[in-house]
Amino acid sequence: MDPLGARSQFIDVQTLPSWDQPQQGDEPDSSKTNQQLYKDRDTGSPFPYREHINKKVVLFNGNVALLNCTAIVNTSNETLIDKNPISDSIHSLAGPELKEELLKLKGCRTGEAKMTKGFNLAARFIVHTVGPKYKARYRTAAESSLYSCYRNVMQLAKEQALVSVGFCGINLPKRGYPIEDATHIALRTVRRFLENHGETIETVVFAVTDLEEPVYKKLLPLYFPRSVEEEHRSLPLIPADIGNSEGEPVVPERQIRISEKPGFHEDSEQEDDLQKDLSFVGSHAFARMEGDVDKQRKLILQGQMSEAAQHKQHQRNYNRWLCRARAEDLSDIAALKALYQTGVDICGRTVMVLVGRNIPVAQIDIEKALLYFIHVMDHIVVKEYVLVYFHTLTGEHNHLDSDFLKKLYDIVDSKYKKNLQAFYFVHPTFRSKVSTWFFTTFNVSGLKDKVQHVENLQQLFTCILPEQIDIPPFVLEYDAREVKSTGIIEMDEPLENMHSELFLEAGWRRCKEIIAQPQPRL
Repeated sequence: MDPLGARSQFIDVQTLPSWDQPQQGDEPDSSKTNQQLYKDRDTGSPFPYREHINKKVVLFNGNVALLNCTAIVNTSNETLIDKNPISDSIHSLAGPELKEELLKLKGCRTGEAKMTKGFNLAARFIVHTVGPKYKARYRTAAESSLYSCYRNVMQLAKEQALVSVGFCGINLPKRGYPIEDATHIALRTVRRFLENHGETIETVVFAVTDLEEPVYKKLLPLYFPRSVEEEHRSLPLIPADIGNSEGEPVVPERQIRISEKPGFHEDSEQEDDLQKDLSFVGSHAFARMEGDVDKQRKLILQGQMSEAAQHKQHQRNYNRWLCRARAEDLSDIAALKALYQTGVDICGRTVMVLVGRNIPVAQIDIEKALLYFIHVMDHIVVKEYVLVYFHTLTGEHNHLDSDFLKKLYDIVDSKYKKNLQAFYFVHPTFRSKVSTWFFTTFNVSGLKDKVQHVENLQQLFTCILPEQIDIPPFVLEYDAREVKSTGIIEMDEPLENMHSELFLEAGWRRCKEIIAQPQPRL
């Protein structure tokens, strides 16, 4: 106990800053709140900006044992007498009564959570949990166990009406769990619980070490964006595997659903629901109960399969690709920043941007690129959207061959084609125009009328306002260079002598001038 008049070593969680403050430069236009911006620009993120949730989250670099909150979390082993810095600090401050209490619990299984009193701690309770040992070959089991740790702690907090909870890093270094992987699971599990069941929980503190702090600062914006702009920027960085609606890791091979009456023909709505569940079953014919696949393919080739059956077969095939896209690590493809969501066009439709120069075709796994496209686009294409492709300064090593594009077009679901309202091909060359004409005329159907060749950004801005699209700097520079050569923009100083920032500023000023003028429609 602290001497009379001495300053307490314990830290009241109410004095710690919450995670609801936006980063510097992220503040929205003063005329609109973040909530209004969210309505105007629905990014489709699985972890949208929610101010009331962010106010509950605190990032604290320090000792979890010093937190004055309702309960803190202790990470230990199955016997609950593990020797590690976190447990040692908690035992030292709590006193010998804690050890006696733990002996009565008779251990704890991996993934479970058990609660004791806090004794001499400022926290009233201690929740003890056991994290998994990590081995790459048993990664799935480790992910499920670590999810269970965080989920069971949160569940216990809800059941016991704990107002505030202080988490330590459950993934101990001695157990070998990669910090970044573990942090993804921790943040998404807590986020989902606060979304779905966190009405009574007021504060969740992540007490981290110097080693963990930069990882948490890097990943917190993905799961707890502090503004609509931060949500928008974080979307391409969210991993492909984000678990189910509770944050639990999804194992596709284990998601088997058995119909109550296999021989009974249910109505179409029930059949569609069942099909969605079956989309995660293994790809072989027996597991999917879809009959002889070779026979079905033969019927397709002979033109004897009905249109409805063909559509169902195509939907099953797409769902298998979608399942793979959600399960694979596609972070290397996301890092290219070749495909991303931006604002909306003048009709309010979502704008997706594809940057050709950022696709090093020869250096990437093309199949992973296809999976990433499906992963990013699946939730976008449920409603009308437009695609802007910047062909600017692309070379041979950036060009996707027609066979790949045809494969992509054949794989994607019908909603991709139905809801695509326009494909803006920016800065096309003569060769690319010819190639596009041949591809849309002879290889695919229904796309030719949607392709619009856009010679410069001035034309593009008649359909999409400048503030609604994030354009790579090299595209802006190239366009301004081309515009200057045609005499549309007058510049006193040669382009090569201009500082890039001043140049971009001049380009944006010109963009605003363009918007103010009446322009012909595409």
